[in-house]
Amino acid sequence: MGSWGYVQIWLMGINLLGFLLMGIDKQKARRGRWRVKEATLFGAAFIGGALGCLLGMYIFHHKTRHAAFVWGMPAILLIQLGLGAFLLFK
Repeated sequence: MGSWGYVQIWLMGINLLGFLLMGIDKQKARRGRWRVKEATLFGAAFIGGALGCLLGMYIFHHKTRHAAFVWGMPAILLIQLGLGAFLLFK
């Protein structure tokens, strides 16, 4: 497997994790239990899981009233897409 294959596996895994973290945090919030730290959610997004976190936000209707998430997650995704395009077409 080439290095591109490892990148694809990483991106699938971290995006799935980001998506699941949003869902888990939403369930915990509904039940008044422990919460996933916002730093953890942004951390997952920052290391490649922005798309999964963004999808989780809107599918689970979670953190959609928090400006830091409404603007931050798409900004992180745009930066990642730009970096990916740069690396692919350099």
